[in-house]
Amino acid sequence: MQTIYLSLGSNMGDRQYHLHEAVRLLGEHPQIIIEKQSKFYESSPVGGVKQDDFINLALKISSLLSPQELLTYLHEVEAKLQRVRKIHWGPRTIDIDILFYGDLEIQEEHLTIPHSQVFQRLFVLVPLLELVPEDFKYHEKLRKAIQQLSESQQKLVIVPEEIALDNVLNRQSRKFCLLLVKIRNEKVY
Repeated sequence: MQTIYLSLGSNMGDRQYHLHEAVRLLGEHPQIIIEKQSKFYESSPVGGVKQDDFINLALKISSLLSPQELLTYLHEVEAKLQRVRKIHWGPRTIDIDILFYGDLEIQEEHLTIPHSQVFQRLFVLVPLLELVPEDFKYHEKLRKAIQQLSESQQKLVIVPEEIALDNVLNRQSRKFCLLLVKIRNEKVY
């Protein structure tokens, strides 16, 4: 089993629904175990066209799938949630990226691990830092990147609402509860 970190984001329609559904669909795969989930964070879009704000989260999963098999399944989940790939960095119902896959480093046409933007996006770094252990290979680099980006114009807030979800994480029927707290107009990082 490999430890894998994913980033999920949505900025179209019912953003929280799309994220919950993506987590549910990931947890239904027989070779994916969802270990831990971050809080939900709201952030402004980066690059691309003018669009609505995103809600983002990070997941820590374990899997026997190869990186390419996992990427294929992530694209299937995105397709089930009506992800349309028209505009680069455009609006989307769901976006799921592989951030880290064990200690692997991959440079392929459609797959780069660690993800090429992981250290440049506060909305990826903050949720991810909730999940990684202190002895994680890139822990210090993540922390320093957050410090640098928090001094920039990037803004990130924790999303409000308390939601209890059962049987979403995986086939072993783990239960979890998401505590979502919104801090309007206040910078979290």
